[in-house]
Amino acid sequence: MKFVHIADMHFDTSFTTLTNRANLGDVRRLDQRQTFKKVINYIKDNKIPYLFIAGDFYEHEYIRLSTIEYINNLFTEIPETQVFISPGNHDPYLKDSFYSKYYWNDNVHIFDAKLSVVELEDVDIYGYGFDDFYYTNHELEGMQLKNPEKLNILIAHGSLNASDTLDRQYNPISEKTIEEKGFDYVALGHIHKTDYNSKENQRIVYPGSTISLGFDELGPHGMIVGDVQKNSIQLEFVPIDDKEFVIKEIDVTEMLDLDELASTINNMDFLNNVYYKISLMGRRNFEIDLYKLNKLIIENNIIKIKDYTKLNYDLEKLSRENTLRGLFVQEIMKKMEENPSDEEVLQNALDIGFEILEK
Repeated sequence: MKFVHIADMHFDTSFTTLTNRANLGDVRRLDQRQTFKKVINYIKDNKIPYLFIAGDFYEHEYIRLSTIEYINNLFTEIPETQVFISPGNHDPYLKDSFYSKYYWNDNVHIFDAKLSVVELEDVDIYGYGFDDFYYTNHELEGMQLKNPEKLNILIAHGSLNASDTLDRQYNPISEKTIEEKGFDYVALGHIHKTDYNSKENQRIVYPGSTISLGFDELGPHGMIVGDVQKNSIQLEFVPIDDKEFVIKEIDVTEMLDLDELASTINNMDFLNNVYYKISLMGRRNFEIDLYKLNKLIIENNIIKIKDYTKLNYDLEKLSRENTLRGLFVQEIMKKMEENPSDEEVLQNALDIGFEILEK
């Protein structure tokens, strides 16, 4: 049985990381549409009979009717493909949601909060979804497969093996429980990092977010294409997001001024289809004015510049000052001599102390 599995598209999300740079938030929302069209075209070209969408398909707060109509029109292009959607915490099945009030194409099945099964000729497909922005469902623990001899699929949005209080608010799912039930494939959403090959014969899968939503989602993004049988499973990750988010680090320790830093950045190689964050590291010898620095940068694909540098200082010179700062440095240097193994901790204490003294 062949299928495509996606999750966490977050249609019409605000893309706050990008909105301050030349309407890139709007551009990224167009990327969402184009990326999903590529999913549909792949399904058409390869005659895939099932599409699993494991939640956070859109943003309830921001989703527009025009976007829903765009999505549904694409569903009409694959009438032979059965589409199954499990609502998540960003797109819960609410009374006023598009899941509830919109007339979807006949090949679309949307699960509600109650665990249910769609029995087809070759497969039984189970699923359930959020009916609020936080959700806990324990029906899996007491359920049994109706037809164990058939292929059995579970589609859900939630936190696998949730360990902390926050995760347990987002449909905590026990890996042990679903393995004991005997599902042949479990299509999950919620975690934006791909997890499909971390162990042999893996059948519990996160495809990750379909397109990258920011600098906390580095690397390629796309969909899982699978072929599952009772005794075998083949999974392939297919990248479909044309753009990536990349972080570049620059050490400023040997630089003398802001102009040198700007020149260094402007002489770096940048790819067209990549959004960049520049992380400034090391010990600075000059004041870094990020507003001025951004004015000097010519590369449009640099979305963020973050200053993680710390002040470079001459401890011997500072220790000779007849000031509170001088006395503070003398004390730290004395402790460094007495306890060389604590140098890193004491260096951090220096940084914190100077920040306080400079205020």
